[in-house]
Amino acid sequence: MNYNEAMNFVNSYSKSGKAVTDLSRARELMKRIGNPEKQLKFVHVAGTNGKGSTVEYISNALIYSGYKTGQFTSPYITHYADRIRINGEEIDEKSLCEITEKVKNSVADAEYSQFEITMAIALLWYVREKCDIVVLEAGIGGLLDCTNVIPPPVVSVITSISLDHTAILGDTVEKIAAQKAGIIKENSAVVLSMYNKKSVIKIVRDKAKEYNSLFILPREMAFMPLSLSEKGSKFRYRDKEYTLAMIGEWQCVNAVTAIEVCRYMRNCGFDISEENISKSLENTCVRARAQYIEGNPPVIVDGGHNPDGVNNVLSYIEGVNPAIAVMGMVDSKDYENSVHRVARYSDKIFTVDGFAYNCISAEKLAETAGKYTNSEACRSLSEAVEKAKKLAVELNTVVLVCGSLYLASEYLKGISKNPF
Repeated sequence: MNYNEAMNFVNSYSKSGKAVTDLSRARELMKRIGNPEKQLKFVHVAGTNGKGSTVEYISNALIYSGYKTGQFTSPYITHYADRIRINGEEIDEKSLCEITEKVKNSVADAEYSQFEITMAIALLWYVREKCDIVVLEAGIGGLLDCTNVIPPPVVSVITSISLDHTAILGDTVEKIAAQKAGIIKENSAVVLSMYNKKSVIKIVRDKAKEYNSLFILPREMAFMPLSLSEKGSKFRYRDKEYTLAMIGEWQCVNAVTAIEVCRYMRNCGFDISEENISKSLENTCVRARAQYIEGNPPVIVDGGHNPDGVNNVLSYIEGVNPAIAVMGMVDSKDYENSVHRVARYSDKIFTVDGFAYNCISAEKLAETAGKYTNSEACRSLSEAVEKAKKLAVELNTVVLVCGSLYLASEYLKGISKNPF
């Protein structure tokens, strides 16, 4: 099997597959490929916002500590292989083709989702390469997400919870929290990010108690942001100062979650020093998560695709001149609310479509944005970026590319030198 054949096989499955009411389909897939999940140790990460960054902070602390660390993230940013990594290195083309062929021969004509097939490929690679630990990011939800077929992890992690994927997970934060808390396993532990609603904290704490699992909530009173700029962030937590390469207070919150995870893992026998935790925070940069790209003008690329996610990057924009935004969203998101929030910090919004099958038309998005600020629908992303950059230079401000991870991906593909 060559690379094109491998991708044709993966893409022959729909992204989400048929709706599920239990994990039997995912368990059957694992059985068909030899139950690789039973041969690995995991850190399992779920949440609405902050999953990707938290995965990277934890992973890099483990890598710096000498552990061979598998990293599984969702979705990919610029190309398929970037979501399946070991020690930061993507799965190589030869391994991808060999393992995909094995999965194809194992599943026959059974119906699965593209996400399930991708996880199967990843887990087989992690087993083959003898990973010490895998940091596994859930797809959507938790309780019924296929990643939840794993045995009890070393620790479960739940980041910020807010409204997203409401048609699948429920129309309240509490219903979504119950789905996310579904990753908690018997006699394990769960770390919940601070700044969640009290009702969310109660749901997660009660689920942990039900499963005889340790509940860990970082201390808000022990956290203090010190400085936030385009060069990074500094904060104090439990009387220790940390420096982040990432920008924004919300990234400090994600970092605190990772700190608590690493400290708990140390109690479980993992040799993760405070020095390596700090080193991870100082060096971790995550693509499409408030990614600051130097230039004239600078560009901030962020995949936040719900109101809370958009708010996170805007908390940084608030400290500079009003931005010039390039924005696109898919029709399953709360685009009215998100556009309104972006408009508050933007002198103009250039809207785009065509980056996903279900994106909102540029005209419709521009009409919505026009209620709050200057707006213009563009025929292409390149046209929108060109116009936004020109105006940003004139106004001495930044360009913000936001509204969707798919849009962020398209932008980064355009400047990427690594197409595989």
